Amino acid sequence: MDCVFCRIVQGELPAEKVYEDEAFVAFRDIRPKAPVHVLVVPKAHVARLSDYPDTEDGERALGQLFRTANRVARDVLKLEGYRVQVNVGEAGGQEVFHVHVHVLGGWRR
Repeated sequence: MDCVFCRIVQGELPAEKVYEDEAFVAFRDIRPKAPVHVLVVPKAHVARLSDYPDTEDGERALGQLFRTANRVARDVLKLEGYRVQVNVGEAGGQEVFHVHVHVLGGWRR
């Protein structure tokens, strides 16, 4: 498999990492759509959010993904307000087929 996010997770490709633990890595998007744009990526490869099973394990994995995205936004990036976005499938705008959450923020009001 030639997944760009798997290669980043494995350290084969460079990325500006802002957070990493045993299950996730978060790094700055190379084509930001906001002043702050970070991707939160599970280290385990799952192609689409819709591929998580409708089971307790799937629910747990999704909860960990969004808890990590919130932790990155709040505690690491220190964002007061932010947007969390997930694109699912080609028709939903997904470009890299490895589950990832976009954390966008940094707008001044």
